[in-house]
Amino acid sequence: MIVRILNEGQWTLDDEAFASLNAHDDQIEEAVDSGDEVLLTRALTALLDEVRSRGTAVPDDSLADSDLILPDAEATLEEVREWLADNSAGEGLVPG
Repeated sequence: MIVRILNEGQWTLDDEAFASLNAHDDQIEEAVDSGDEVLLTRALTALLDEVRSRGTAVPDDSLADSDLILPDAEATLEEVREWLADNSAGEGLVPG
C-alpha cells in the first residue's frame, strides 16, 4: 500500500504495518474528541514517524497513486477534525 504524507512524499508499507498505525490513529481520534491539541500533535507525529520508519520511500520521480493520504505534522485540531468528518467510513485516518 502506498501512503502519502501531505507536503512530504510517499512510502510503501506492507499490511503488517497497519496494526501499529491504528494504535496511533486511535490516539488521534481521542485527541480530536477531547479537543487536546498537544495530544493530537504527539499522536500525529508518532503516526507519521511510524510511516517513515516502517515504510520504503517512493522516489519523487515515480508516478504512483496513493492508497492512503495523511495530513502533515503541522495539521491543526480543526483540520484533522474535518479530515475525520470527510471519512465516511468512520475509520479514522487509517483504515482497519
